[in-house]
This record gives sequence, C-alpha cells and structure tokens, in this order.
Amino acid sequence: MTIIAQNAILLTILGMTVLNFTLRLTPMVALNRIQLPDIVTSWLSFVPVAVMGALFADNILWPAWKQTAGSAPIPLYLNPGIFGALAAMLAFKLTRSFIGGTAAGIVVFVLTRWLVTGVL
Repeated sequence: MTIIAQNAILLTILGMTVLNFTLRLTPMVALNRIQLPDIVTSWLSFVPVAVMGALFADNILWPAWKQTAGSAPIPLYLNPGIFGALAAMLAFKLTRSFIGGTAAGIVVFVLTRWLVTGVL
C-alpha cells in the first residue's frame, strides 16, 4: 500500500470521526439548556429501546453469517440467533447479570450454530 493510499484511509477515518461526533453532540449541546415538555421527554425515552429492538430483530432474523455463497438457507426454527437470544433473556431474568446473560447467549448461539451448520 502506498503512502498516498495510507493517508487517504487515515483522512477518511478522521473525517468520519469528526462528522460522527459533530452529528451526535450538536443536538445534545443544543438541547441541554432547554427544558423540553414532558410529552417530548416521555416520547424520547422510548427511542433507545426501539433502536435496540430493531437492531436485535434484524441481526437475529436475518444474520449475515448465514448468507454466505453456496450455503442453503437455515429455517427460522433452527436459527441459532433465536436460541441465543432466548438463552440470554432467560439467563438475565434468572441472574439479573448482564455478563451472565451475554455469556449464556453466546454459548448457546455458538453451540446451536455448530449443531445446525457444523461451523464452530
């Protein structure tokens, strides 16, 4: 890789970093001094849950790892992501431990994927 290509990559990453922080911090700084109405605050409280739900649903129902070239589609009832998510939820409910729930979800996901696809 040439020096020019390395500099282009570095400048791209730096530019994306500046843009990302600018877009995220501007609303926080602008709205920090304003008292929002209760209905707006209540509505905004649901945004993180909705975003995380959308991310989880997308990654569990249409995982990128199963869309490799030449692989047969995996039926939804054999999807390791679903089993991992259910195990994580159950472990978190029983232990109230984020690390325990995460570990249970990862272990069940990996074991289910290995049993279904043969990929460890």
